[in-house]
Amino acid sequence: MGNQISAGQLKEAFLAGASLLNEKKELINELNVFPVPDGDTGTNMTMTILSAAREVADIEEPDIENVTKAMAGGSLRGARGNSGVILSQLIRGFTKELRESGVIDAPVLARAFNRAVETAYRAVMKPKEGTILTVAKGVAERMTELAVSEEGLIPILEKVLEYGDEVLEKTPELLPVLKEAGVVDSGGKGLMTVLYGALLSLKGEKTELKLELGDPGSGEGAPLPSGEGSRSGELSTADIRFGYCTEFMINGEHEFRDEEVEALRSWLEGVGDSIVCFSDGNIIKVHVHTNHPGNAFEKGLSMGYLSKMKVDNMRLEHNERLIRDASRIAAMQSLEREKAEEEAEEKDFAFLAVCAGEGLAEVFKGIGADRIISGGQTMNPSTEDILKAAEGLRAKHIFILPNNKNIVLAANQAAALSEGGELHVIPSLTIPQGISAMIAFSPDMGVEENEKAMREAMSKVSSAEVTYAVRNTVIEGRAIAEGNIICIGDRGLLSVSETVQESVSEALNAMLRPDSEIITLYYGEDVREEEAEQLAKKLREEHPEQELELQPGGQPVYYYFISVE
Repeated sequence: MGNQISAGQLKEAFLAGASLLNEKKELINELNVFPVPDGDTGTNMTMTILSAAREVADIEEPDIENVTKAMAGGSLRGARGNSGVILSQLIRGFTKELRESGVIDAPVLARAFNRAVETAYRAVMKPKEGTILTVAKGVAERMTELAVSEEGLIPILEKVLEYGDEVLEKTPELLPVLKEAGVVDSGGKGLMTVLYGALLSLKGEKTELKLELGDPGSGEGAPLPSGEGSRSGELSTADIRFGYCTEFMINGEHEFRDEEVEALRSWLEGVGDSIVCFSDGNIIKVHVHTNHPGNAFEKGLSMGYLSKMKVDNMRLEHNERLIRDASRIAAMQSLEREKAEEEAEEKDFAFLAVCAGEGLAEVFKGIGADRIISGGQTMNPSTEDILKAAEGLRAKHIFILPNNKNIVLAANQAAALSEGGELHVIPSLTIPQGISAMIAFSPDMGVEENEKAMREAMSKVSSAEVTYAVRNTVIEGRAIAEGNIICIGDRGLLSVSETVQESVSEALNAMLRPDSEIITLYYGEDVREEEAEQLAKKLREEHPEQELELQPGGQPVYYYFISVE
């Protein structure tokens, strides 16, 4: 190629970058600082860029205008998680400079990289160095230095990405948690992966594009057969011996041998039925009905990395025996609900709350949430998901409760993109914060007064999450072994234990203050009610001065959410 990039080359380079990120996303997920089973930076960045890539791929006659608009618009709407939102802002700034310049050469690319960095830094309230922002800034600075040289564009870009790798390798020196965990920044790694994919395309290397999350090359595949569809309504709850339909895929570092697959199948037969277990190269696809999905996930984790994790409660699904066409009825109910919303009188206020788990959804509905967006750990809703959820809510002001630190930026982006400006983000970082914020709301107060009251309520709540470690590491000076039960609080690691009960007890000792009055435990889908009751009884004996409430949360991945007020 010459010293300019054509619109067609820009299109192919962007698609190649998206494709390489899709292929490498699980490796990027592994760089999560905390060794919890919801490391999702790679997935969030991939889903963000694929949203744009599909629009770009549909352009038949590319020019700079339509390619850059598709890149920016698709990524902004599809942005998921903090890393995805920052990536979308980088793309937004980058493409705006290209669109205004009309040509793409080294000086224009230098300005575009710098504008990308400026746009992304503005989007983050408290930018941290040692992150994707640092890597992007390093790339922009190096491009600016080399843009005035007489070298060809490809040699310049090769040197720029080489320097980007150097900056990425230094991120642990800028962010202590990365150094302690022994990893580089996952977002920065994702950005460099996109840039390398684009460079390969510009150098003329033809690669197979993988623009669907379900591509075999991405380490994931088509949804597993659930076995429930044709029998919906024909079973009573009493007929279901194993209550949870559990699906996942194991992604290994090697091609699985028949003996490994057969050993896993035999193990699954001991914990459930309706088993589907077969390998496809370095992937094992699993479907099992069991009463303890967490045990199946942990068994899978001993063999590789999990993806496409899905759990359905079949007893709840079969409560109505005569329902044979659930999708048709759900569609009818949705239409009826939308019609009722359209006909309803406009309210002053409405609430959107993000959470995962039927119990948590019921809690939020019970305290006034108008609509629940399914999501949280492992499944961050996109900017577009939030915008669509807000549609149809007839209210002058709609409060969004992200309830997860990795969803706040996407919510902010949705509020910025909303045409009426009626969306207001209450930046709840945890489920307990979101619940406290909603309880503090008063319909007699205005928007600003309510925002102040809700933020103040959130500041008085301490939160923690109990899950299991998926790898060996060291966090805050504490050694963590794979399989350990860990509790992560608002400011970091609270406990590392052998059992869930020990972890909760140790975490509470660290969370409670002299003026603490109420402890609330929300138990997840992998915790039996009897186990939760036993733990609650023990904790009430240990902390008689506080009132302890127990609530079924039904959340995946996390055994307990803890709230202390």
